[in-house]
Amino acid sequence: MPSVTKSVAVKVLIVDDHPVFRDGLRRALQDDAEFFVLGEASNGEDATRLASEIQADVILLDFALPDFSGLEVLRRLREGKLKTHVVLITAAIERQQIMEALQLGARGVVMKDAGMDVIKKCIHAILAGEYWIGREVMADWVQYLKNDVPRATVTSREREIIDRVLKGLTNRDIGRVLGISEQTVKRHISNIYDKLGVSNRMELALYITSGKLHQDL
Repeated sequence: MPSVTKSVAVKVLIVDDHPVFRDGLRRALQDDAEFFVLGEASNGEDATRLASEIQADVILLDFALPDFSGLEVLRRLREGKLKTHVVLITAAIERQQIMEALQLGARGVVMKDAGMDVIKKCIHAILAGEYWIGREVMADWVQYLKNDVPRATVTSREREIIDRVLKGLTNRDIGRVLGISEQTVKRHISNIYDKLGVSNRMELALYITSGKLHQDL
């Protein structure tokens, strides 16, 4: 088996208090030459220390740790001004907690039952500058959206577009589902951004779920 070149592989720090889950992550990542596991931690204190020492590209961070939560780790990383991409790995999380995690610098949230293929896709996405939110969480956001978008301000077509944007559909897929051109979808999304004062899909999701919709629209 060829050796992993650390300089080109994505350097990962795994933080989880369950040794079986942690071991499974490490084995799965090390079997892929694209990744190199620099270290592991089982609690928030060690995670914060290791993060500053080894400077991983990505931290896979358990949301529920024995000493303090993943959110506290995020706060400490931000205070230390560490430029590390963080993905929360969790079995359960509330919408408000997702928003707080993103505000503290997390780039992704993945459910523990998602599978390694999803975790790897998430890592690639956040390293490319994107955000990644698990499909299960997005479904909850879509339900919130359906209940709270005022009809008087957002048109029926715009509500349909927003619904599908938050489900993760591309512009092309949205056009195909709604029977309109991709260019028309882009125009609708541009109008939606202008109305809400946002500039991308993640900001749109955060705006919808933050409660600002009730105050501003």
